[in-house]
Amino acid sequence: MAQVELIMPKMGESVAEATITSWLKEVGDTIEADESVVEIATDKVDSEVPSTAEGVLIKKLFNEGDVVQVGQAIAIIGAEGEAAVEVSKETSNQEASIAEVVTPILETASVANVVAAEKIGKTSDTGKFYSPLVRSIAEKEGVSVSELEAINGSGKDGRVTKKDIINYLPNRTQEVAAEPVSTNGTAKPQVKSERSKPVPVVSSMGGDEIIEMDRMRKLIANHMVMSKQTSPHVTSYVEADMTNIVNWRNKVKNEFLARENEKITFTPIIMEAIVKAIKDFPMINVSVDGDNIIKRKNINLGMATALPSGNLIVPVIKNADQLNLVGMTKAVNDLANRARNNQLSPDDISGGTYTVTNVGSFGNVMGTPIINQPQVAIMAIGAIQKKPAVIETPTGDAIAIRHKMFLSHAYDHRVVDGALGGMFVRKVADYLEEFDVNREI
Repeated sequence: MAQVELIMPKMGESVAEATITSWLKEVGDTIEADESVVEIATDKVDSEVPSTAEGVLIKKLFNEGDVVQVGQAIAIIGAEGEAAVEVSKETSNQEASIAEVVTPILETASVANVVAAEKIGKTSDTGKFYSPLVRSIAEKEGVSVSELEAINGSGKDGRVTKKDIINYLPNRTQEVAAEPVSTNGTAKPQVKSERSKPVPVVSSMGGDEIIEMDRMRKLIANHMVMSKQTSPHVTSYVEADMTNIVNWRNKVKNEFLARENEKITFTPIIMEAIVKAIKDFPMINVSVDGDNIIKRKNINLGMATALPSGNLIVPVIKNADQLNLVGMTKAVNDLANRARNNQLSPDDISGGTYTVTNVGSFGNVMGTPIINQPQVAIMAIGAIQKKPAVIETPTGDAIAIRHKMFLSHAYDHRVVDGALGGMFVRKVADYLEEFDVNREI
């Protein structure tokens, strides 16, 4: 049989690489079509890669712990006793170039102070190898070969990975001065790097316990830092009167459970209001690509979900505007349950256009959420609390006990100004307060 390359599959928007965590098959093992061959992990979810053909695993191209770009071959499948056609791990598949997209922090970072970037080859004079993605980031950010040489690589054989160079950039400043013109008439920029922010020195004290971050926590930390460096965050707050919704839910929850075999919580009701507000203000449902604004056609709501491990994942409700309240409830419950049981697929956590996080589930009344890149806004919903409030009645103002909830709306001030960000969260509150108490389920 003709030899078949097992390719690292595309795993959703913004996912350009994955780490091989475990080989499920060994060289010489027989493999059926669609049988899982290897376990992989991304910054979003763990999954398995199935074989696209039946045959025998005749060569592994990467080891456990290696980081592989989307589109690269990771194994060769052929007939028993066949010798593998040599495929270089260090050469990216041409299709993988599609996945080599620099993260949003690099897409938006200013490089105006760079006179010219040194063209970086695959290998340096000392023999160090640099992947196409690392070279692309270095050239975009004006990182010279000498700077790359100085970065301690965490990849195999000390290679500099995407994570290494992204972690290096925030602690670097550039001072570019032109050197005199050389004999061949070309000027070479001189790039001097220095630490702009000192790294804190942390020493342990007696009785301290040192806990190494797991892989997901490291990736979450990097993503959060990247988001704050990418987007100037602004947060607007509105307090919504949830009394009508609380009373309505109390009235219908038992009937809903009996009929749909699902519990109806406040989350899908709030999600429904957010979808309506996005339709009113579609410029909230956008992303930034350099100097371009991408206006999203679909409304795909991400819902931040806490995992038993303490980590966080954001499954996505696709085309949320096409769901009624029953459908929204089922989608929310299904994704939350599968997230907690580690049963999400890569498609479940990709394609989000706006994110909601429920800080009220931990008893918090409000928060300042960090935007889930490459989105431009996120809403935190707080705990519902009974409060005395002034209400208008036909006979005048009165003080009554009402159920109140804060909405915290964080948005990217590059493209969302205070007027839009504030009107949007106010509109969400209006839809919640105008909820029809006579609504049928």
